[in-house]
Amino acid sequence: METRINEIADGVFRLSTLVPEVAPPAGFTFNQFLLMADEPLLFHCGHKGMFDSIRGAIATLMPIEKLRWISFSHLEADESGAMNLWQQAAPHAQVAHGKLGCDVSLNDLSLRMPRALEDNEVLDLGGKRVRYLATPHVPHGWDAGLMYEEENGVLLCSDILGQVGDVPALAKGDIVGPALDGEDLFRSMSVTQDTITALKRLAALQPRTLAIMHGSSLEGDGAAALRGFAEGLSQQRLAKAA
Repeated sequence: METRINEIADGVFRLSTLVPEVAPPAGFTFNQFLLMADEPLLFHCGHKGMFDSIRGAIATLMPIEKLRWISFSHLEADESGAMNLWQQAAPHAQVAHGKLGCDVSLNDLSLRMPRALEDNEVLDLGGKRVRYLATPHVPHGWDAGLMYEEENGVLLCSDILGQVGDVPALAKGDIVGPALDGEDLFRSMSVTQDTITALKRLAALQPRTLAIMHGSSLEGDGAAALRGFAEGLSQQRLAKAA
């Protein structure tokens, strides 16, 4: 198992592990994002089985003991599976998540009491600021939320716009088509009008980089990609249900 490292924005590193057995023959990447700052933050914990590979990759960038914050969108193995392993490896690391997710699951499951964040609350990492965005059921899960790194305009968008295949770390062209193909394959999102509203809220941030959990991240007009994805989902799923 190999975890590859790419810097997709200033001080924002994509850690990517390809698993060929998922969505064969193209395979599927599982990506985490490390935000380097005075108080570094890791977004997505990865599966417990990937922990050693991801930890080895991060160790080439900084001492593991420096990790201060751990976050993810929602409770799921690829998002939060290794949550407690990271807290064991980094003595000052603490989970930061939405208040709902903390109340429903994380206050009980996390090795340490998590930092509960309100919608739009800013976490100052020292050199970077991340804004927590509550997005229930987007991409999925009642507890779902995302983070927006304000300095570089990086939206940490979890499964939204995910694509299959062993793809480049950073795409500069269209990813909406492949993302809609992926959503049509997995049907991981429960698409309603609230889903479209949430995607438009994210687009209004005008993100310059989309840090995507599966497949390529995107550099460029993140707002256009999010709006295009919302429109595509409406045609793909809502139109069929009408």
